[in-house]
Amino acid sequence: MVDLHALPSAPLTVATGQAACVALDVAANADTAADLVRRAGDQGADLLVLPELFLTGYELPGIVADPATCTLSPTDSRLDLLAAACAETRTAVVAGAPTRDAETGELRISALVLGRDGHFAAQYDKQHVTPSERAFGFGAGVRGCTITLDGWRLGLGICWDSGYPEHARAAALDGCHVYLVGAMFGRGNGERQRAIIFPARALDNTSYVLLANHSGPSGPFHGCGGSAVWNPDGTLLTDAATAQPGLAVAGLLPGVLARARAEEPVLVDPSLSAPVRSRSGVRL
Repeated sequence: MVDLHALPSAPLTVATGQAACVALDVAANADTAADLVRRAGDQGADLLVLPELFLTGYELPGIVADPATCTLSPTDSRLDLLAAACAETRTAVVAGAPTRDAETGELRISALVLGRDGHFAAQYDKQHVTPSERAFGFGAGVRGCTITLDGWRLGLGICWDSGYPEHARAAALDGCHVYLVGAMFGRGNGERQRAIIFPARALDNTSYVLLANHSGPSGPFHGCGGSAVWNPDGTLLTDAATAQPGLAVAGLLPGVLARARAEEPVLVDPSLSAPVRSRSGVRL
């Protein structure tokens, strides 16, 4: 049973990153991701979060046309540069990538987690795929994912997941202190969604919220950037705005989390909330 009152004992430094992707070029995008890991590590980050499908770009037709080339597995050698950067800087990374279900071959939109030693640690598959993603043949993940880093419990989400309040709520009810989302929010309506959804998820659950968003053209969209971190009271902590490439780096503080939860004790009686959906967990 998760103790919803448990708090981390020390601060955690996190970063969200954004940069232009090269369409369907996993090696080039992994090199860009490795550079962002090093930049984040230079600023003391323990963890870097990258956007949805960052390692290929949001290129659904191309991924479907050549899944053997475009999808990744935890042992893919094209992740070696990224893994080396993690080990070099002692910075973990959450990177968006297309994958295939090992049993069914169904395509998934996933987040791959490499630990501070560069070793593969976890995979989360997007649970709320959009109608267009379904039309291209991408299936929905069947469980949430919580990772633990230095006593901080971190719940993973991908783009449209964040539009469903119960998704972040399930992470909070699993004891998560932070909700991490890699996304593709485009210019225009995506900017409005970004501005509304993420402060709400933070305030809903008195949790820190991180967004890593695309910041350039990818597939049919042009990412609006704005990778950012929100405090557990819903206020903005830091924002990469339109920087290209850009990082938003923030220190997460147990005291800030404790004060927010004392003032808005939304998790005191979890029986009033929806049950936690099936989740996997891993310690980094």
